[in-house]
Amino acid sequence: MRNYLLALAGTAAGLITLIIGAEQFFRNVRIWYMEDPMYQFLLFIKDHLGTICPIVILVMWGIITYFFMIKPLKFIENIVGAAKQLTDPTDVPIELPPDLAEAQYELNSARETALRNATLAKEAEQRKNDMIVYLAHDLKTPLTSVIGYLTLLRDEPDIPAESREKYTAVALDRSQRLEELINEFFDITRFSLTTLTLEEQRIDLSLMLNQTVSEFVPVFEKNKLGVKPSIQANVDLLCDPDKLERVFDNLLRNAVNYSYPDTEIEFSMTAADDFVIIICKNHGRTIPKEKLDRIFEQFFRVDSARQSKTGGAGLGLAIAKEIVALHGGEITAKSENETVEFTVKLPKK
Repeated sequence: MRNYLLALAGTAAGLITLIIGAEQFFRNVRIWYMEDPMYQFLLFIKDHLGTICPIVILVMWGIITYFFMIKPLKFIENIVGAAKQLTDPTDVPIELPPDLAEAQYELNSARETALRNATLAKEAEQRKNDMIVYLAHDLKTPLTSVIGYLTLLRDEPDIPAESREKYTAVALDRSQRLEELINEFFDITRFSLTTLTLEEQRIDLSLMLNQTVSEFVPVFEKNKLGVKPSIQANVDLLCDPDKLERVFDNLLRNAVNYSYPDTEIEFSMTAADDFVIIICKNHGRTIPKEKLDRIFEQFFRVDSARQSKTGGAGLGLAIAKEIVALHGGEITAKSENETVEFTVKLPKK
């Protein structure tokens, strides 16, 4: 508003100065004669100066007002209209006047981000729905087997001991698979309906990691895998131990599921001045870049086939990323030359 008033005052002062200067100039530039058309024109202006000046002032006021008020208001209207497009973004780009080229670029960037996020959310929802359908279907097979073998054991009391032991083992195996599937359902529900919060305490991270690795030794042996831990001793960290344990549990379980038999899993932890670095590396099929870029997405699974070994709900790494982020850290993945490596970087507190 101050600039607007200054522009009006400056224009008025300039007009007055112009009139006085023009009068002095035309009076001294030459001798005028009554029959000279130019003299008649200038005389007309002088005689009607009281009328012409207000008209000129009104025109200048209109021009100044347009540039200082009307034009910005039109710009605002354009931006508001473009902002409305962001509430329901489409593939049609936002177009604004050339003077708003920078705003147009920013709004189109926001539109593209919104479209990308909407697509990712839709894909995640579809993956979740597909996963629920798969899980519901997969629940039938082990449940049918459990019921069948238990019914057989109940109805045939004279079954030989060897057959009874075999049927009991099969029923137990199917029950364990059923438990895994039910746990996947619970994971989906917890991830969809709850918000993770931290309950921090200072712990011996070295001790926790050694314990986590040692608990996986039977799993490693069952899958013909070795483990090579390299964990720096006496490293303390302020964190939520239960949630961090889930991160490392997910990484080790992922390494087991996707390792070649008779290979070694490398698990290391080193501490610097400001950060703690944990690396979990296994030897397995190289993950393509297009899948590696999405590996931390909800319900995304590298192996799309429903197998008992790798048929999880696709939440482990997504949850791990969320937990690490809540601690102020980051988790990354890389895969090359038939190796898969996850790196967790946590700030020391």
